[in-house]
Amino acid sequence: MSTVEKTNIWVGLDLGGTKMLATVYDAEFKPIGRKRRRTKGTEGADSVTSRMIRTIREALVEAKVEPDQVSGIGVGIPGPVDQEKGIVLEAVNLNWQNVPLAKLLHKEFDRPVVVLNDVDAGVYGEYRFGAAKSARTALGIFPGTGIGGGCVYEGQIIRGKRNSCMEIGHVSVTPDGQLCGCGLRGCLETEASRLAISAEVAKAAFRGEAPTILKLAGTTLGDIRSSMLAEAIAAGDKAVEQIVRRAARVLGTAVGSCVHLLCPDIIVLGGGLVEAMPELYVEAVASAARKAVMPSFVDTFKVVAAKLGDDAGVMGCAAWAEKTFTTQKTKADT
Repeated sequence: MSTVEKTNIWVGLDLGGTKMLATVYDAEFKPIGRKRRRTKGTEGADSVTSRMIRTIREALVEAKVEPDQVSGIGVGIPGPVDQEKGIVLEAVNLNWQNVPLAKLLHKEFDRPVVVLNDVDAGVYGEYRFGAAKSARTALGIFPGTGIGGGCVYEGQIIRGKRNSCMEIGHVSVTPDGQLCGCGLRGCLETEASRLAISAEVAKAAFRGEAPTILKLAGTTLGDIRSSMLAEAIAAGDKAVEQIVRRAARVLGTAVGSCVHLLCPDIIVLGGGLVEAMPELYVEAVASAARKAVMPSFVDTFKVVAAKLGDDAGVMGCAAWAEKTFTTQKTKADT
């Protein structure tokens, strides 16, 4: 039996992109066990849920913690969720619709479970422990295969009555533009996501304008990684830099609209694209955002790179579980 105290043990699991990460935290949010797995976009809900259960169990084994020692589990999912009911409303990349994930995990572990959007989790993690610590209003934007957004206001994740919100990737920036994976046209994701950038870079490589990319990945869209984009820019591939900067400017203009609506004091940019070239990306987004806002808003916000990397989401999941279930216990005791 573990020597870890049977109180204030929190588990976070973040399912984003092509990986899932489960981490067990003690009362001070120090990691005491973790397990990472890769995922496949073609898996169904049953298969992914089974892998999530195994991943959590293996993290608990590493931490020498029994399930009944856990105070709560937080899970981040890429897509809109009904946080009150713990239902994943849709996760396009997983082909999920209306999956009662909290109920399924509660049945398996007999512990309280909260489900939240993965970017909400990442932003909350940065608010509690990282680049947005102590901000009054923290807006987070994570460009990747898509573009996710989240906002924490005075310690609360902003959400609707039923749905998670801040789906900034599906804000229309080009009326009658390209078809997005969500079914709409002209979404921000079609112009500024890593997938959109890689598509343009693949064309440039085909035309002979991106020799470094051609050498590293050829013209295969799926093989072009964020690290390769950064390497190509460092090597002097001007076409790649122009494509990345244009996408960042489009994102920055959308950020400007968010500033008018929310007036955040901190805007956190995260994800692999930002991690690969933080200075270039943050500067380009910040410059475009300031050009897109009214004069009285120009000096009200800072744009910064996320600090926690892959840990942002999983820490945010665990910390949100702590906040949720500690608050519920406090209300029940009064």
